[in-house]
Amino acid sequence: MENQQYHLLVEGRVQGVGFRAATQRVAHELNLSGWVRNLADGRVEIMAEGTVEALESLLQWAKQGPRFAKVSQISLQSSAATHEFSDFEITADGN
Repeated sequence: MENQQYHLLVEGRVQGVGFRAATQRVAHELNLSGWVRNLADGRVEIMAEGTVEALESLLQWAKQGPRFAKVSQISLQSSAATHEFSDFEITADGN
């Protein structure tokens, strides 16, 4: 099965609650590559590549997030994997 890429925008109380570090840990457990970052508008952006099964597991996890997060909405765009990522990283905040 071909790998896919998921681009997620996570809204709610998702900054200042360890969301990026927890996302990175979960992504590593699922053998996903990509990145996660905070956005200036308070959302968290996730770009992840891997198997559809692993991406769906990440999506289901992101609906709850870490312990103190309160996720209100997630938007998802799916596309073919680009294979441009070698690891899953926390990147600089986006503006």
